[in-house]
Amino acid sequence: MKPVTLFGVLISAMFAAPAAAQTYPSKPVRIVVPFVPAGPTDNQARWAAQQLTAATGQQFIVDNRPGAGGVPGTETVVKSPPDGYTLLAGNPGPLTIAPNVRNAMSYDTLRDLVPIVLIARSASCVCLHPSLPARNVKEFIALAKAQPGKINYGSPGVGTVGHFATELFASQAGVKLNHIPYKGAAQYTIDLIAGNIDLAINQFAIATPHVNSGKLRCLGATSRERSPLLPNVPTIAEQGIKNFESYNWNGVLAPAGTPPAIINRIAEIVSKQLATPDARALYFGQGHEASGITTTAYADFIKSEIDKWAKIAKVANIPKQ
Repeated sequence: MKPVTLFGVLISAMFAAPAAAQTYPSKPVRIVVPFVPAGPTDNQARWAAQQLTAATGQQFIVDNRPGAGGVPGTETVVKSPPDGYTLLAGNPGPLTIAPNVRNAMSYDTLRDLVPIVLIARSASCVCLHPSLPARNVKEFIALAKAQPGKINYGSPGVGTVGHFATELFASQAGVKLNHIPYKGAAQYTIDLIAGNIDLAINQFAIATPHVNSGKLRCLGATSRERSPLLPNVPTIAEQGIKNFESYNWNGVLAPAGTPPAIINRIAEIVSKQLATPDARALYFGQGHEASGITTTAYADFIKSEIDKWAKIAKVANIPKQ
């Protein structure tokens, strides 16, 4: 028997990765959604699964593993073999915010996961109850400074995008607001419309009908540019809070160590479909912006989000649990 040399191992590895990509997938692939069905993360994972199934001829199956802010479901993927047969439908909660609000994390987002493709991101409205006498950011800041800590805002809970985005807004506006955590957007939206709370950040798909009916007032958009859904509403940045930007987002990731050839194949299939007019129209109709950035660019985006929310956790004095 011939001895195995380091050169031989390297040559074998060079040919193994392309071969793995050519035969991948040879069995069903699981996309773990760490949230309940029917939400944005679930819907976008199912869309991606349909595109990948059609392109490869193999089944990509969504596996919902909800609970504890998406952390346990994410752990499932991190602990899975890095062979491309277990993927993650990721969003900010367990990937960029949880590291800043939890004392004990069993995974490190940047170390233990490989970003593949960002499917879409969605901006929101900073919504007020119409009884508040503020029609733009400048007037709201004056109102909030006159009664620090007296204006109540709702969010889906401590450590959610709604919580951190509102604290980002308050920090950059130089005001103090009072946080009222809820169990979800539906609950705090009902209370906001009823006037039981004063302010909440709502995704455009939720906010638009209430703003158009006059039940809510949109103070500004959290996006970099105005939303086509509410084109007459200026962004927060337009109104003097420079560089303010906040999005919810969803994408596909894999365990660290997954062969690059497999990562690139998945990224190519999904990003190609996201560039089609049908996909862009679909996500626009849902209040989302189709993305399609992949691998390195997606990783850079996630790192910038982690850094941003770390600063807000410190400024807002949000304790880790």
